[in-house]
Amino acid sequence: MISKSLEEYLKTMYILDKQNGRVRVTDIAEKMNCSKASVNKAVHNLKNNGLLHYETYGTIELTQNGENLAKKILEAYDIVYLFLKDVLNLETENAQKEAEKIKSIITDKTINNLAKYVHKVLDLNNLDCDYDVSKEKCRNCVRRTNKK
Repeated sequence: MISKSLEEYLKTMYILDKQNGRVRVTDIAEKMNCSKASVNKAVHNLKNNGLLHYETYGTIELTQNGENLAKKILEAYDIVYLFLKDVLNLETENAQKEAEKIKSIITDKTINNLAKYVHKVLDLNNLDCDYDVSKEKCRNCVRRTNKK
C-alpha cells in the first residue's frame, strides 16, 4: 500500500502518459506545482514499490501494476465526485476538492457500494454485473446518461 501523496503522483503520471505519450519529472513538477526534488523522491518510492520503471533523466513508464492502481485511483475519485456533484448537488469546485479528500479514506467495498448507488440514482447503467473498482472499467461510462 502506498501513501495518499504517492497515489496523487501515480495518478498524475498516468494522466500525463495518456495525454502526452511520455512522462518526465519536469512534466510532473509542472502539473502538480511542486519541486523536481519532490517528484524525484516520489518516483524513487514508486519505483521501489514496483509501480514504474525509471532511469535518471529518462522518461517514466508505469508498470502494469502501476497502471492498474492509477486507474483504480481515478475511478474511485470519479465515483465519489459524481455522488457529490450529481446526487448531493455540490458545486463543481467543491465536489472536486471533497472527492479528493473522501476517496483517499474509504475502502474499496464502500467505493463499490457507492458506485452501484450512484449508477442507480443517476440511471447511468446496470452495475449488477459484479462491478468492482479493483477491476479495470471504462472511466467514461460513468459520464454517460440515459436521460430522456
